[in-house]
Formats: sequence, C-alpha cells, structure tokens
Amino acid sequence: MLAEEQAEQTSALEIEAEAVRLLAQREHSLRELSGKLARRFGRVDLVQQVLGDLELRGLVSDERFTESYVAMRLRKGFGPLRIRSELQERGIDSALIEAHLELGGEAWMEQLREAAAQRFGMERPGDRAAQAKQARFLQYRGFPESLVRRYLWG
Repeated sequence: MLAEEQAEQTSALEIEAEAVRLLAQREHSLRELSGKLARRFGRVDLVQQVLGDLELRGLVSDERFTESYVAMRLRKGFGPLRIRSELQERGIDSALIEAHLELGGEAWMEQLREAAAQRFGMERPGDRAAQAKQARFLQYRGFPESLVRRYLWG
C-alpha cells in the first residue's frame, strides 16, 4: 500500500512539474492544460486533482489566459467573432469571453481599419473585385459583416 501511495505521489509531482513547465512557456486555459496532461500521463482523475490545486494556488487561471489571449489576438488584427470562437474552443466560459470582448463598436471599427490598412494599405478599394477581396479577408479575420459593410460601403 505504501508503494502505491508513493507512486501516486510521484505521478502527482510529475504532473505538476509538467503543468508548471507548460505554464512557464505561455498561459493555458484549464481545458488546454488538462488535455495536454491527460494525453501525456493518462491519469485524468489525478490530472484534474493537480489542476484544481494549481488553480487554488493561482498558478493557472482562465481569467488570466483570456486576458492575455485577447490582447495577443488584438495585436495580430483579429476581430471579435474569430477571438470568441477560438476562446470557446479552448473551453473558456461565455461570460468571461464577453467581458473581455466588450470594447465597443468604435474600438472594433478601429481594429478593423488597422487590419485592413496593414493588409491592403490606406487606400479604399476602387472596384467590386477589390471590395469583395477585402470583405472576405476581414470576415476571415473575425469582423462582423455589419462592420465590414460599414467600412467598405458606408
């Protein structure tokens, strides 16, 4: 029985060490970290226990992950639809996502203008083909159709 307890303790320490190593590289959501550790160690129950402890100690936080992820994606010129979708894929709660994406319409419009300018320059598209190309790019980047229309035709 003592050997089993020591083996489980060692595994918990190994899981924690790997989790801390991954978190040192970048922030992770709980779901991301759980998936990586479960694939590596195969002990889902123990992984959840270790992650619960790390969360209580403040070493892993979906709030902190969401904040840094949104900031990173904004710097890269992505819009709210794309960021929301990516955060949902990573297991972030909808209320947390919405709290971090509440920039207001004008802030998103400025983000859209910057993304368009970086890709296409400052000049507005002259013909329908160029407008369609910009519209596809901006929608792919995750900007709502209403903002894209306002930018291109409004």
